[in-house]
Amino acid sequence: MSLGTQTPSGRQALKIMRRNPFGVDICCRKGSRSPLQELYNPIQLELSNTAILHQMRRDQVTDTCRANSAMSRKRRVLTPNDLKHLVVDEDHELIYCYVPKVACTNWKRLMMVLSGRGKYSDPMEIPANEAHVSANLKTLNQYSIPEINHRLKSYMKFLFVREPFERLVSAYRNKFTQKYNTSFHKRYGTKIIRRQRKNATQEALRKGDDVKFEEFVAYLIDPHTQREEPFNEHWQTVYSLCHPCHIHYDLVGKYETLEEDSNYVLRLAGVSGYLKFPTYAKSTRTTDEMTTEFFQNISAEHQTQLYEVYKLDFLMFNYSVPNYLKLD
Repeated sequence: MSLGTQTPSGRQALKIMRRNPFGVDICCRKGSRSPLQELYNPIQLELSNTAILHQMRRDQVTDTCRANSAMSRKRRVLTPNDLKHLVVDEDHELIYCYVPKVACTNWKRLMMVLSGRGKYSDPMEIPANEAHVSANLKTLNQYSIPEINHRLKSYMKFLFVREPFERLVSAYRNKFTQKYNTSFHKRYGTKIIRRQRKNATQEALRKGDDVKFEEFVAYLIDPHTQREEPFNEHWQTVYSLCHPCHIHYDLVGKYETLEEDSNYVLRLAGVSGYLKFPTYAKSTRTTDEMTTEFFQNISAEHQTQLYEVYKLDFLMFNYSVPNYLKLD
């Protein structure tokens, strides 16, 4: 059953809404209420389905981390390098962990508007490549340890997730089938072809621009790959990018409910009066049907191994095993 269809009783809902993970009221900022107060201690105890849904998503993450503690908590301590995906907005006390291929360009644009102190007003006027310039956003790894701890405790932390294999196919299509992505073809394509393709032509080895999805999957499940370097962020697991077993996320947004979840975050931040999540119809979007097609040529053995790589993301964010998989 999907989380959206579960409706707790009124008493359970009350308990959910009153729960504050910090045990004390979060101190008010600039005379107004912080997003964390709005989330955990709303002035009007509206038992909205949205708040209940997000509590259930938080519980799902917590339960999965606990059940898979050996796997999910291999490292006890996070390093500053682990925090480079966490974007900070001081003015609205928000921390956003960006996950590539999950609307992260638009969310980075929104964070530029929120933290830009009037420099930007319309997120869609910010060019996509500018949103990805690291200097345009402040990340948590740029702070001192006490400052990091303070922000992790008192700012509202959120991330957005997507069905793991749909996200993977989206990354493959974007990075390996588009002619303009020559840097990816050179860095990863040549390596994948060299390792996975028998009798590769010299041109393929030099250009790396015609990687097949089956070769990409074989590269991902190859133990060699994991040993020699971390996955690129576009296909790295969410639990490795955002560390949800070490960092308590207050909101888990989903790609499938992107607009409503995004606008809920903006409402909690007190900016929904003038800022909405940008919407536009994108005909090239990777769909479930498309993902099914891509997996048709992947052997059951490779499907099983790939599922193991992304298993925690499936469990943690309540995505069921896809129907098209032929697991061993």
